[in-house]
Amino acid sequence: MLELAVLGFLRDAELHGYELRKRVAALTGHVRPIADGTLYPLLKRLEGNNLIVRETRPGQVAAPRHMLSLTECGEAELHTRLARPGELFITDENRWFTMLAFLRHLEDPAEQATVLRRRLDFLTQPASFFWDGDKPLRAEDFADPFRKGLFTIATATSRTEIRWLRETIAELETAAAPA
Repeated sequence: MLELAVLGFLRDAELHGYELRKRVAALTGHVRPIADGTLYPLLKRLEGNNLIVRETRPGQVAAPRHMLSLTECGEAELHTRLARPGELFITDENRWFTMLAFLRHLEDPAEQATVLRRRLDFLTQPASFFWDGDKPLRAEDFADPFRKGLFTIATATSRTEIRWLRETIAELETAAAPA
């Protein structure tokens, strides 16, 4: 998830490490704060794999800054990750939100629709948080207001996302259709 966010933000703009960290934290920080000890080794690895490049530039006020940008290999890697995301990027809500933040960089509407269709397929499969043997339980099966709340919130969220996915897939398919 962190690698995708870094590649996506560097596709948006050339950034220095501090600004990149702030943007990644704003996207994912509510889930997992980004420590320097996590980000900077990742940047070093991405640089070693020729996915990003670091260039020293004079600072506006203080010391020189290390500006980071995406290489052609980095753009190709971002495209691959967006076009063919791993299963967890479809099923895990936090990873999915990171995908959505950068899916615009997958410029082909048909490819975008394919990714959204995978999420729609996942969301429309029968699911439940709790089971009674082989039978999935529903909100009305609980006297516990907290589990009932869990089901109520999850159901409302899923319905809203499914509606959005269907509308957006239809728009993308129209855009991808030959004129």
